[in-house]
Amino acid sequence: MEIKILSKTILSENKYLLQQVEYEYIDRNNKIKRAKREVFHRGNGAAVLLYDKERKTIILVRQIRLPVFLNKPEDGNMVECCAGTIDKDDPETCVRREAEEETGYRITDVKKVFEAYMSPGAVTEVIYFFTGVYSHESKVSEGGGLEAEHEEIEVLEMPFIKAYEMIGTGEIKDAKTIMLLQYAFINKILD
Repeated sequence: MEIKILSKTILSENKYLLQQVEYEYIDRNNKIKRAKREVFHRGNGAAVLLYDKERKTIILVRQIRLPVFLNKPEDGNMVECCAGTIDKDDPETCVRREAEEETGYRITDVKKVFEAYMSPGAVTEVIYFFTGVYSHESKVSEGGGLEAEHEEIEVLEMPFIKAYEMIGTGEIKDAKTIMLLQYAFINKILD
């Protein structure tokens, strides 16, 4: 399908960019159609599942997510894998930095496993997904996030199978975390 951008109008550029984009495209009947969409340019992100193969444990974090709270006030806390916005780094550098800031672990054996658009109907963001090895020897701080970013992060170490079961119980609702847990389960990275 061929797309031609007709106009872009900035709706907000507070921290990220929100635009209304008008475009034309040729449909499957070879007719020219026009449409308008709002597009959120948030930047790309990266996420990592920290695991200890010997002990069959993983590290997740719990934190308040305002959009979740606004959607469902009784459920503003999310259990998630470490993640962050890439900013000026490459994706692997991002997950190494985020893992240390959020969990206090300096991870090794970082491996990119896939990338995905999380909400391609409205958001330009691509998430790069990784796994990374941790051990008690790789703990360099308490973690908890950065005060400058208003992060209040609780570090959760648990058996992998417990985290995987939390998908079914609804305790884990974060898409990137579900995807990484399912990747780990399917690929038997903790066997």
